[in-house]
Amino acid sequence: MTNDLRSVARSEVVGRDVDEARALYEDAYNGRDFSIEPTEGPFAYRYTTSGDGEVTLHGNLFLGRVRGEIRTEGEYIVTWLTSGRGTLDVGGDEVALERGVPAIFPTGKTQRFDVQDHKQNLLHVDGAFLERVAAEEEGATGRLHFHHGAGPRPEALPGWTAAVGQAARAILAPPAPGDELARAEAVRGVAVALLRTFPHESFALPEAVLAPRNARLRQAIEHMHAAAHLPLDTTAVAQEVGLTVRGLQQAFTRHVGVTPSEYLRGLRLDRARVELRRLDPATATVADVARRWGFGHLGRFAGAYAERFGEYPSETLAR
Repeated sequence: MTNDLRSVARSEVVGRDVDEARALYEDAYNGRDFSIEPTEGPFAYRYTTSGDGEVTLHGNLFLGRVRGEIRTEGEYIVTWLTSGRGTLDVGGDEVALERGVPAIFPTGKTQRFDVQDHKQNLLHVDGAFLERVAAEEEGATGRLHFHHGAGPRPEALPGWTAAVGQAARAILAPPAPGDELARAEAVRGVAVALLRTFPHESFALPEAVLAPRNARLRQAIEHMHAAAHLPLDTTAVAQEVGLTVRGLQQAFTRHVGVTPSEYLRGLRLDRARVELRRLDPATATVADVARRWGFGHLGRFAGAYAERFGEYPSETLAR
């Protein structure tokens, strides 16, 4: 990725104060417990932004090491380094950031990060906007969950690079009469490229779950989607969102119609089906997929799968 999105940004913050940097970045990325320390030279940072509510371009120069915890809310964020090194989701599905290779922030769960002496570009896409584009392009419904640990699709990277460059030129250029349509198409184009580049799925939430008073229940569901492949139980989910186990169970039963355990089990069956439809039946086995998604008893897995999808897992894999 060669675009330097910082060079003509509309806003810029430059500084050398650690406390000011901590406050700035924690606010920008819904973060907490940021630890900032100098490395070989004096500490300094520069943070720039440009764009509107649908897509914003951010640039970050950071001379020092910063670690902390963030949780993406209401937007989807893609980042790529032009120098330095870093890791996303430390202790989880760790993703080592490679220069020029885009990585998407995990959605729906808290993650830890560790980056050092880096230059970084970021693309922030409004959540409602990207979900609307996904509905139009893919027939998706509701929230999107990106499998950030899988990385970008290699065959889609040229299109991604071209779309980012076009969007950057449209966003950063001085406004001119008659450019509105071209700019809108460029912004939409980078949203489409994001969907094509990063593996994802969509999931609809009941209307009641979207109410502000049920924010913790929504966070619990999003966390389940983000961490379904990890050892996870109702207690861990409740702790993640600040509810008691009983409170989480009551919220699920009232607004979703199933218990948290039943919802997680169904979600893992859905993920197993995605794998079975994608894998090569000459090399893959139903047993391997079942174990990967936490189903130790093959017969029970096959029965639950057939009840949910109307066919056995072996039939899905054979197709």
